[in-house]
Amino acid sequence: MTLSTWWLFILMTFVVSATPGPNMLMVMSVSAKHGVRASVVAMLGCMTALLAMMSISAAGLGAVLQTSPQVFEALRLAGAAYLAYLGIKVWRSPVQDQTAAETSPVVMPALNTGAIYRQAFLVAASNPKAILFAAAFFPQFIHADAPQFPQFAILLATFTVIEVGWYMVYAVSGKRLSVYLQRANVMRAFNRLTGGVFIGFAALMATARE
Repeated sequence: MTLSTWWLFILMTFVVSATPGPNMLMVMSVSAKHGVRASVVAMLGCMTALLAMMSISAAGLGAVLQTSPQVFEALRLAGAAYLAYLGIKVWRSPVQDQTAAETSPVVMPALNTGAIYRQAFLVAASNPKAILFAAAFFPQFIHADAPQFPQFAILLATFTVIEVGWYMVYAVSGKRLSVYLQRANVMRAFNRLTGGVFIGFAALMATARE
């Protein structure tokens, strides 16, 4: 892999990663509700799923999904169903007005980081197109006449750094929203907006065709 090829990969990945999607929405939502530290757990969940899926793609599953439409359809619909379930769950989340905390302190429950990690992992893993994306995108920057594993490792590390960088941008944006989410009516509107977007992603995934 030449330096110019690597820089082209950086540029394209920067643009692709910046695009809002379920992963970015998950990170921003967790940050808005629980803070940036909690969003780091969500980032770990998303990145674990993405790196696993890209490694699987490198191992050849991408080719299997391309040649087995039934398998891809099953995974795609299962992913859409999970995003829809998550959207409904967020939409119906109970809210509490925190502006009265000064006169009536509220004991907040302990943050369940394990649940956040699992939920973020499932959000990222719900889209089998990530496997096809890696199978179609990464080979464009790998030279066949050179050892492929080191090249793939460099691309994967580069992708991770850029993706996490954008996660942080969305996390900071979410943290700024937390000031306005102390009122129950604002939190309810935020939950419905977030839930609706997740349901929208589910609908797009369910109706998408190759």
